[in-house]
Amino acid sequence: MVEPEKEQPKVKVLASLLWRWVLNNRVVAILLVSLLILLNLFLLTKVLYLLEPLKGFFSAMGLPLVMSGILYYLLNPLIDWLEKKKVPRITGILLVFLVLIGLIAWGVVILIPIIREQIISLIQNFPAYLTTFTSQVDSLLRSDVLSRLQQQLLGDSSTLGETFSGQAEAILDNMFGNIGSIFGTLTSIVLALITTPFILFYLLKDGHNMPYHIMNLVPSKMREKTYILLRETNMQVSQYIRGQLVVAFAVGVMFWLGFVIIGMEYALILGIIAGVLNLIPFLGTFIALFPIVIVALVVHSPIMLAKVLIVFAIEQTLEGRVIQPLILGSNLNIHPVTIIAVLLTAGNLFGIPGVILGIPAYAVIKVFLVHLFQWYQAYTGLYEDDFNPAPKPLVSAKKKKKLLAIKRKLQ
Repeated sequence: MVEPEKEQPKVKVLASLLWRWVLNNRVVAILLVSLLILLNLFLLTKVLYLLEPLKGFFSAMGLPLVMSGILYYLLNPLIDWLEKKKVPRITGILLVFLVLIGLIAWGVVILIPIIREQIISLIQNFPAYLTTFTSQVDSLLRSDVLSRLQQQLLGDSSTLGETFSGQAEAILDNMFGNIGSIFGTLTSIVLALITTPFILFYLLKDGHNMPYHIMNLVPSKMREKTYILLRETNMQVSQYIRGQLVVAFAVGVMFWLGFVIIGMEYALILGIIAGVLNLIPFLGTFIALFPIVIVALVVHSPIMLAKVLIVFAIEQTLEGRVIQPLILGSNLNIHPVTIIAVLLTAGNLFGIPGVILGIPAYAVIKVFLVHLFQWYQAYTGLYEDDFNPAPKPLVSAKKKKKLLAIKRKLQ
């Protein structure tokens, strides 16, 4: 009977240590919560077959929802402006729809025949253009000067030419080998174009009331922080989508006008390609240069290539110095190296949709992570002291103004 009484203090000490170092420790609690989250994600991978109906829904409705969301962010400021001018919201929506229908009808009558003619001609002739271009590059690489240089560097004068020709043939096969999948994609796009106007109408009509209804589903104590999080996310996505679309349109128009001025073949379709590919930050315009350079060299002459490079230089100057700072600005506040890393990773994981949607998705994830880290700072109390021994980074006055403008918009 004496031994249990002696063991009681030991048990109390162990329980006290367990409470102090494990159960009442913030870091351990966070680690345990993280472990439970990861365990739930692991278990979710084992029951993914239960989400097949959800997968079917998104495969059918994903494209219309994305297109409606993009058009909503593009048109909603105009609807809000009309509403401020005492125009009823539904009337403003109908007016905007009528203008869009008029623009589409004008495009079908005027632009579509020109675009269709240029696309058919370009698709029919591009394989021959690419073959001629590769043969020209191959003959250039086999010239005496380059052959000696290749022999010294690689030990084989035909290596570069054969490699380039092989890569060009692979590109050609990938571009024109999957005609069936292209028609399947076109069918889904046509269906999306039919359903998008209906979704867009109700988004423009009731979308501004959505935050209020969402907040009613959130617990009372979390509503303020949740609303701030959703507001920042909405601002990041809306500014990026509107800015990128306007910049891409401006880039397409600049290239088209430049090509018309220098008298280049396929000016309209090449301008459209350049504008669409400009939706890919940093890399899109340079990717668009590939077919442009081929057409300039094969259809025209090296003089036309020089003119194209002048047009490209003027476009890059206007885009970088005037259009992007005026329209897009630095709203996302993402470092260029981070943008390139996101583009490469998203493109590798999800293909073309990942390249186009990777940056706004990263901006949304960044907002969530920033708020999560702020909560972690407040919860753990490990960041109360602002002391930092490293020297402060130098920030230009221009960047300070931009950061201040972003903070004011968030307030």
